[in-house]
Amino acid sequence: MKRTIWALALLFSVMTMNAVVKIDRIEPTDWYVGMKNPSLQLMVYGKGVKNAGSVATDYPGVKVDSVVRLDSPNYLLVYLDLSGAQPGTMTLNIGGRKVKYELKQRTMRGEERRGFTNADVLYMLMPDRFASGRGDNDQIRGMNAYKNDRSQPSLRHGGDLEGIRQHLDYFTELGVTALWFTPVLENNSPDNNGYSTYHGYATTDYYRIDPRFGTNGEYKRLTDEAHAKGLKIVMDMIFNHCGFEHPWVADMPSADWFNTPEWLSETKQVARDPMTGRGKDVKGSKYLQTSYKLMPVLDPYASEVDLRETVDGWFVPSMPDLNQRNPHVLTYLVQNSFWWIETAGIDGIRMDTYPYADREAMATWMKLLNEEYPNFNTVGETWVAEPAYTAAWQKDSKLSASNSYLKTVMDFSFYDKLKQAKNEETDPWWDGLNRIYNSFVYDYLYADPSNVMAFIENHDTDRFLENGRDTLMLKQALALLLTVNRIPQLYYGTEVLMNGTKEVTDGNVRKDFPGGFPGDSHNAFTKEGRTQAEQAMFQWTSRLLHWRKGNEVITKGTQTQFVPYRGVYVIARRYQGKTVLLVLNGTTKPAVMDVARYAEVIGAVSRVKDILTGHYYDLSKDVQLKPRQSLILEY
Repeated sequence: MKRTIWALALLFSVMTMNAVVKIDRIEPTDWYVGMKNPSLQLMVYGKGVKNAGSVATDYPGVKVDSVVRLDSPNYLLVYLDLSGAQPGTMTLNIGGRKVKYELKQRTMRGEERRGFTNADVLYMLMPDRFASGRGDNDQIRGMNAYKNDRSQPSLRHGGDLEGIRQHLDYFTELGVTALWFTPVLENNSPDNNGYSTYHGYATTDYYRIDPRFGTNGEYKRLTDEAHAKGLKIVMDMIFNHCGFEHPWVADMPSADWFNTPEWLSETKQVARDPMTGRGKDVKGSKYLQTSYKLMPVLDPYASEVDLRETVDGWFVPSMPDLNQRNPHVLTYLVQNSFWWIETAGIDGIRMDTYPYADREAMATWMKLLNEEYPNFNTVGETWVAEPAYTAAWQKDSKLSASNSYLKTVMDFSFYDKLKQAKNEETDPWWDGLNRIYNSFVYDYLYADPSNVMAFIENHDTDRFLENGRDTLMLKQALALLLTVNRIPQLYYGTEVLMNGTKEVTDGNVRKDFPGGFPGDSHNAFTKEGRTQAEQAMFQWTSRLLHWRKGNEVITKGTQTQFVPYRGVYVIARRYQGKTVLLVLNGTTKPAVMDVARYAEVIGAVSRVKDILTGHYYDLSKDVQLKPRQSLILEY
């Protein structure tokens, strides 16, 4: 009897494994031949697909390496070796179900792809808040309930990729060379208590542009047209977490797909605010929120509990924390980044919340990406205002026992010190522009200071102008940003005096660009539509940006800085006999530049031109400076 029961069970198991399975989708949706790493992971979705029998293909040059059956019955991982494959459509036989899968020809070799460098100026913008070009993105079918309401700073406003595409000439007129959009992948989270995921940091589909922004094809068109105008595209990615509405959350592929998944498995529906993460179920003892303290990741004395809270804790309860230590999760994410490079032709990646993800896994990703695309560039968000911390995250840093392979890091020290300096008088010791001097002093910590991204504001900070419109210190900040040894990043609208603070909500520093939406009475995209003050600031910024473009003194030159003296801060950039001298009066009173003090970089030169105004100065005698005056002298 026992033998009969065993035989029946075996027969049922064989029948189940050989049944024709249901396949809903495969990710990546297609792939490319000729990659240095010929391995391809296919994530197959479908009810009961785990029980599919054998997986095979007779496509020339393709071999099934392995099949991984995860904990959930609705996922199957198929690993292929494409070593000898040519472009074409192969047929996969998955448990009796034949599926077509396209292998594409790459448009160029990985070595030919060029990322952003310090010769670029990145212009960061939020697609939802920049411009609307389609006008048909109200409640798209198939998306969870949402609302476009421009009167509410935390709801969607209706900007899209087509709106950006229609204004590409604005960027070239301004003089920037690269565009960084906040995430454009699908964020299918419903509006909740007056908040939405308009910001894009809660991904629910890694292979689909959010339909409210456009389609994959529209993103590719935007990238192609940007390239034709000399503009690069930087894609914002998030490997640390996904959105709560991602299919992985309702049906976890494996028990260790997320960090601290035990809470998630018990709480499928969370009453929460998707921006703040507050909700009645959050207080459960199994939920682990990140401490937001990044120091333990590099702290040689860090406790296990502190490190776990930082790396394994969720950013907010609406953004489940991915476990990059799971090799299948990591492979999925790595492939996704490669796919967007190949499919859309992006020129760089900005990786969100970089230190919150597993450090070793992220280093593996960067190493693989650099091997495939050695001239590409990625910048990681490392939000700590200490140069030693930031420098330790940069590729080839001598401050870390392990190599991150991350080429570019973000200079939060520069941002933090400038935020303080703008409201201070530059004294003989520590205040004002002394803070900037004392930040650059630590550039010896960086493996490559020219691959550090500096900024004066972004979507997560107060606007530099806060709630005012005083341009004197803004001009000093931009003059610094665009002449020092850094990759500069601007935030949309600063050139037309957009302001705001986060006192009430982040949405107040993410306002709509004036003129980007139907019905706007004010159009800052055109000279005629700008106010006199806005046009003056735009013109000043544009002149500086166009002067910087292709300027090898700025991108290749040495940097010499002088301790602020009697309120005046001077930085010299020099290359092949040419010099650019940045002179800043860091006080609200008239000051004097004592030229004798700077003889080593001035030499015998006398008559020099200020590129900001066209005015000439005589450096054979002291220079009188107006309050907060900025000079960029070229000779």
